[in-house]
Amino acid sequence: MEEVDTLVVGAGVVGLAVARALALEGHEVIVLEAENAIGTATSSRNSEVIHAGIYYAPGSLKARLCVRGKELLYAFCDAHGVPHRRCGKLIVATSEAQLDDMHAIRARAAANGVLDLRVLTRAEALAREPALDCVAALESPSTGIIDSHALMLALQGDAEAHGAMLALRGAVVGGRLTGDGIVLDVAGDEPMRLKARRVVNSAGLHAQALAHSLQGFPPRHVPPAHYAKGNYYALAGRSPFSRLIYPIPEAHGLGVHLTLDLGGQARFGPDVEWVERLDYGVDPRRSDGFYSAIRAYWPALSDGALTPAYAGIRPKLHGPGEAARDFLIQGSAEHGVPGLVNLFGIESPGLTASLAIAEQVAGLLSAATP
Repeated sequence: MEEVDTLVVGAGVVGLAVARALALEGHEVIVLEAENAIGTATSSRNSEVIHAGIYYAPGSLKARLCVRGKELLYAFCDAHGVPHRRCGKLIVATSEAQLDDMHAIRARAAANGVLDLRVLTRAEALAREPALDCVAALESPSTGIIDSHALMLALQGDAEAHGAMLALRGAVVGGRLTGDGIVLDVAGDEPMRLKARRVVNSAGLHAQALAHSLQGFPPRHVPPAHYAKGNYYALAGRSPFSRLIYPIPEAHGLGVHLTLDLGGQARFGPDVEWVERLDYGVDPRRSDGFYSAIRAYWPALSDGALTPAYAGIRPKLHGPGEAARDFLIQGSAEHGVPGLVNLFGIESPGLTASLAIAEQVAGLLSAATP
């Protein structure tokens, strides 16, 4: 059995950011990834938005890590040549009845430290986006878009430059806690057993299953896992918008919003459904309900303009009808196992927050292990 310093399970954007942070501190790091490439699940099936930190509950991990992560991410992109753009976002009120909600959003953003939102009149909003229809809008200049795969490659490259190693097709199939470390059984082309002083469970959709597979880990510290599938549809033809367009949020989500990729392709979503298994197929018929929602802020959308784009699945800690839950970054203070950090429910804004999550994980491990 080989002994190593630190194992990170999962080579999504958060796992790679954690591996980089620990490698920069001088730790020997091996990243175990079950698939044959990095970032094949949640990290590559999202809207690629750099979020400002507007909607999250003040004081929550999502709020704090998003705002901090946004600053770190823009700086990282500039330093490493990762393609991105601060395109900005408009949050639009399409009726007078939504104005109070719009101002409440601005107040929540300010409580999170997002102080650059500006209220636009209808005329000001339409001057920026002539195809838009609204009565007023909030402008978020620090919202942006990013090439998520280029980001992951840059994180991987930086981590490897500081000694980290990536093991693809290295699925963790179980393990156990010992008095002086954590043993993981790894399947793959060359099955192996590794013993580590530190383990970071960044397995995303499979984080709970990994925690349950560790013999000796108390099951009460593993939260239920729920899967929320978001379906996205692409606009046929070029978008008339240069910014992201979001409606005033609905009771159970942000509504059908318009995002852009770096090539200018517009995508609409999500249409959220709760699922029991990982299925990334997109049913073209599910876009039927999008048209009326989009036409509330873009009346010129033509029939048949939407085509299936992709689907992503988020690891949720709450189920249908339950109150939304925060990120769960669980260290030894919570579960009592030295050197183990579990990352549960890392969904949006996980990409934006990835470098800040990595900071926090590195801090927890430094404090808990000599």
